[in-house]
Amino acid sequence: MTTLPLSDAHGLVVAAMAKAGHTPDEAPVIADHLLDCELRGLTFGGLARALSIVERIRAAGEAPRPIRVTAETPVSATIDGGDQVGYLVGMRALDLAVAKARARGMAVVGARNTWYTGMFSYYLEKAAAAGLAGMIAGSGPAVVAPHGGTEGRFGTNPIAFGFPATPVPVIWDIGTSAVMHGEVVLKARLGEQLEAGQAYDATGAPTLDPAAALGGAFGVWGGHKGSGLAMVVQLLGMMSGAAAAPPGISDCGFFVLLIDPGALTDADDYHRHVSEYAASIRATRPVAGSSAVRVPFDRSVACREEALRRGTIEVPDTVVAALRKIAHE
Repeated sequence: MTTLPLSDAHGLVVAAMAKAGHTPDEAPVIADHLLDCELRGLTFGGLARALSIVERIRAAGEAPRPIRVTAETPVSATIDGGDQVGYLVGMRALDLAVAKARARGMAVVGARNTWYTGMFSYYLEKAAAAGLAGMIAGSGPAVVAPHGGTEGRFGTNPIAFGFPATPVPVIWDIGTSAVMHGEVVLKARLGEQLEAGQAYDATGAPTLDPAAALGGAFGVWGGHKGSGLAMVVQLLGMMSGAAAAPPGISDCGFFVLLIDPGALTDADDYHRHVSEYAASIRATRPVAGSSAVRVPFDRSVACREEALRRGTIEVPDTVVAALRKIAHE
């Protein structure tokens, strides 16, 4: 592992994104998101993802087009991402949704024709800071098998919910696959194996080989209940106009719903009640031998705070070497 100061890590991603064709305004937006993944302990979505972004851009047959709004009402909008990376498209969708929810009490924004939208909790944390509650769901290529099957029909299909609270927002962010695409790609880069039960090869046989899994299908999370949730998330993403089973890494759907609690109740009271309720969950008596009960997002915040105090992150040597090579091309 390579120890990188946070400023060096951010600068390395910015340099790599610039080499991939992103502007001085765009590259830091992507770097901020990837570094936040690293700070929160999600290594597969951090600096390693920058390599996947560069690979995807260079493999594309044509240059991406501008992000544009194709339909709009006072409470909704549809975005064509122009095959731009999702970190940029997702922020455009979030900014539109926040502005509309503040003005009208609620908003729904859908984006299509994009890929790699990152952590949905990243966006919902910003929404919560604006006093808004919300949900984000995302569809994608058919790489996850439904419960009882071995062929891809769903994307990894993350879904997240966020609520403003003190001292930190309450955010629940999960993928509906047994293993996330970024985890599989990173394990393939590092020569590591998957865990049993996470994936199938192209013949439908269980596999621990990440390369075989990328050519086969991942398992679904949560049995038949998780499989049903994955299907619903796919349908929500498709509401943006995204394809049901787009080819390769393309045309992911991004569905954002934001609500101003003040449209339904007193916003300050709601914020206080959510905070008090979260505190009561943390105060739950734990089972014997276990640590304190956590509220969703608590671990991420604690991990990030520790990394910020430390001022460094640990990144696989292979990833750092590859990014440095790109940055100095």
